[in-house]
Amino acid sequence: MNATIRQLQDSYLTYLGQNPFIGSPKNLYDPMNYILSLGGKRIRPLLVLIGNQAAKGDANDALPISHLVEVFHNFSLVHDDIMDRADIRRGQPTVHVKWDMPTAILSGDNLLVKTFQIWSQYKGPHQNEILNDYIRVATEVCEGQQKDMDFSNPNAIVTESAYLDMIKQKTAVLLGAALKMGFLSAGANPQHADTFYDFALQMGMSFQMMDDYLDSFGDESKTGKKQGGDILEGKNTWLKIKSLELDPEKTKVLFDTNGDNRIQPVVNFWKELGLDKGIQELAQRYYQKSLIDLNQLEQWGYDTKLLNDLSEWLLGREK
Repeated sequence: MNATIRQLQDSYLTYLGQNPFIGSPKNLYDPMNYILSLGGKRIRPLLVLIGNQAAKGDANDALPISHLVEVFHNFSLVHDDIMDRADIRRGQPTVHVKWDMPTAILSGDNLLVKTFQIWSQYKGPHQNEILNDYIRVATEVCEGQQKDMDFSNPNAIVTESAYLDMIKQKTAVLLGAALKMGFLSAGANPQHADTFYDFALQMGMSFQMMDDYLDSFGDESKTGKKQGGDILEGKNTWLKIKSLELDPEKTKVLFDTNGDNRIQPVVNFWKELGLDKGIQELAQRYYQKSLIDLNQLEQWGYDTKLLNDLSEWLLGREK
């Protein structure tokens, strides 16, 4: 009988608890365990296990790959927080705040190094293909993060296609790779692997568009985070990019307003332009693409129930 999403999450959390990072000096390894202890949805390791189970594998055999993906993701978070000068991660102090900047850089580096040690513990099928996929995607994530940093300048000129490409590299490709590597770890038909990859990639793009929507238009009491964080930062999101396309003069005037005073006028203006509906329609287009992949996987005989459940869970967040 197939495991549920909760059971797969629990199996990864048990594995995580059984495999802490141990070494000397202690203050190099403590931050590594700390960042991994902060929780989150654990979507990436979950995708690995779902991919394995969909192909009738033994999800326990895929646990090293699920751990590899989660450790890499947390490496990126440690360094992202440094670059973003973020003080809080999941309600707790970021690594560079709790320790210091050099320690955070080194512990992040060591997390990245450890992913290759974790991969070496995987003894299942398609070892080289999984490693090559991981290296390719790790490179893309770094490329996406550099683009995000380049785009963070409020005066940067960013096109819609460039922004969507950045989001794909920074966020969606790792989701795609996680599901694909899990599928490959079951030893299933590798010709079907790219459809698993594309499903999770399209789902990730839809998720990110909804995340941008909720940041500007979501109800704080339901989303649990302050409305308009991206607007306050002047961040070049899809919404701001389209706003600049449609009415550059008014957009620039509104973003010249200081602090919190700019948030509600920008939100109101974007609603006038119909951007609240536009970004939801874009999210829906990506979602529909993921459903096409899901339908193909069903036709090939794969059990897609958990993929469908996961998609509804991620994309059905409170507005």
